[in-house]
Amino acid sequence: MFSVGTSSAVVTRPTAETALRHPEHARPAVSMFSIRQRQTLILCLALVAATLLFYNPITHDGFVLLDDVPYILSNPPVKAGLTWPTIEWAFTTFHAGYWHPLTWFSHALDCQLFGLNPAGHHYVSLLFQAANAVLLFLLLQEATALAWPSLIVAAIFALHPVNVESVAWAAERKNVLSMFFFLLALWTYGRYARRGGTWRYAGVNAWFALGMMAKPQIITLPLVLLLWDYWPLQRMFAPRDRFHPSEQTRGNSSCRLDDPAPRSLKFLLLEKIPLFVIMLVGSVVTFMAQRSADAVRTLGEISLKARLENAVVSYAKYLRMLVWPRHLAPLYPHLGNGIPAWQVALSSAVLVALTVIALGYGFARNSHFSRNRHDVGRRYLVVGWLWFLGVLVPMIGVVQVGEQAMADRFVYIPMIGIVIAVVWAAWEFADENAISKVWIAAPATMIALVLGTLTHHQLGYWKDGETLWRYTLTVTTDNYMAHDNLAMVLDSEGRVQEAIPEFLKAEALHNYPLPQVFSMGVYLQRHGDLPDATNLFQKVLTKSRDPQLRSMAWAQVAGVYVQTKDYDGARAGYAKALEVNPKNAAALLGSALLAERAGDSDRAAAQLTLSTKVEPNEVTLLLLADVLDRAGRTQEAQAAEQSAAKISSDIAQAHRSAAETERFFGLTPSQ
Repeated sequence: MFSVGTSSAVVTRPTAETALRHPEHARPAVSMFSIRQRQTLILCLALVAATLLFYNPITHDGFVLLDDVPYILSNPPVKAGLTWPTIEWAFTTFHAGYWHPLTWFSHALDCQLFGLNPAGHHYVSLLFQAANAVLLFLLLQEATALAWPSLIVAAIFALHPVNVESVAWAAERKNVLSMFFFLLALWTYGRYARRGGTWRYAGVNAWFALGMMAKPQIITLPLVLLLWDYWPLQRMFAPRDRFHPSEQTRGNSSCRLDDPAPRSLKFLLLEKIPLFVIMLVGSVVTFMAQRSADAVRTLGEISLKARLENAVVSYAKYLRMLVWPRHLAPLYPHLGNGIPAWQVALSSAVLVALTVIALGYGFARNSHFSRNRHDVGRRYLVVGWLWFLGVLVPMIGVVQVGEQAMADRFVYIPMIGIVIAVVWAAWEFADENAISKVWIAAPATMIALVLGTLTHHQLGYWKDGETLWRYTLTVTTDNYMAHDNLAMVLDSEGRVQEAIPEFLKAEALHNYPLPQVFSMGVYLQRHGDLPDATNLFQKVLTKSRDPQLRSMAWAQVAGVYVQTKDYDGARAGYAKALEVNPKNAAALLGSALLAERAGDSDRAAAQLTLSTKVEPNEVTLLLLADVLDRAGRTQEAQAAEQSAAKISSDIAQAHRSAAETERFFGLTPSQ
């Protein structure tokens, strides 16, 4: 008779015939099964309670100035709630560089239920984190028939501080949501492998498709399923006693009635063709979405050599994070070609050594534990290590998306492979050496408590944007993104004089695209930092070959001269702008008002007229009306003013803007 092993007892599954012949066996089996059910329920509740307890500070965290703005705070379809127009928009948009309609549905439902109260949004993400921990536990327990190592893996996943970013950052709902469907797909696949069934197979594909509609980080699921076939399902390269059970295996507590049938590699690959199709379609859609947001970096921006070096070092850093989770940050800047050679060499050596260990011990067939599992070796080492390496591939930066070198959120799913490998290795070591499982349970509990405490502490940094970015600057170096985000937070709060130095620090640390340098210069000029603004405009003029951008920069330099009342310098600047681009409306307007200041009304009227043709707006028409009126061309002035009234939604405000512009150029408004 075959039996199902658990960490605490062997549960015999009597057949119907056995129950009829020996009725005394039927009642104990039901009783034992009920005990197992109760144990599982208690462990699930303990996981949920621990997750909610240690993550409790999340209810005091707010939105942070990063993707929370385009995802929620400044996103009208999402703020409108889960309406039919929002549903249509979610399926047809590449907003924020993603196609993930389920994530948009989730945010819209949050807004419908909680408005813009961040506590509600955060708590929903926390509930998904708790659900993911429970699913991971149930999945591993069902696949391996071992409750306690499954619980340890799930607890470490639930409480590890590296996952704080995925839970506490409202915009990363896509991470916890896609993980939910990823685990459902794995669980359904295990059921399908053991029991077959078209509906179960369809369910795997459906969960995968839904997960991809939440976030394409789960794109490697078909490859993970192949690893799952290898261990713990053991459908791939199954041991011989799976084909010809011996009396020894019949009495083996790890041999199960519902062990999946062994399959050839060809069968397993063909079986997953629909999943590979979803994977391919998802890849294409994701690339299109990211290209639409100009998020994909070119090889000219970051070379292939720099990408590969960053990938190797990032793998090693992720491992360090899992073992020693200190100095965690929401953004780690890409160093480009600035990664020290010794880091690349050391990281490469670590990865090679761990690969040799995982594959060497994983394929070994001489362990006591592996003999109990049909002499298959330590397959969990192979699966855990390849899970970690493989699931990270889309996020490791070979195809560089965004500015970051790495991110805590990227290791949300990959970390599970490492934790499985380590926990199962410890469990086997105790089994081989007849060590009481208490000696694993005690340190595992301590580790979970330490991780939970670190998570509780880490959540405090997500209180608000300023707290988060100031903390980030203390744990990272030369982090231009942190300076930039802190500056935007300060600016949004009206603290301009504090924001300006942060913007300048960011610009000094990073080679920003020249249009962004120009925009930063405009910001500084608007807020009175004229020397730094001029330096940024000069940088654009020195490096840019784009005539439109160069013309705009010259016009802004001329504007700085106007602010300092150097009108000769301003005329020269506007002349340079028009020389590069004769249709620069701002330069036409500026040179026209300077001509009016010099008494040349005809030239002023001509250039303002041209400016209204290039860029029609009510303010320029009102300025033209004033120039014509001062020149005695009353009918033309009235016609210009009437044209302004026709296109203006607020003519009174337009008059105020026109008067302010004239005063800026040292003119007295005629009205």
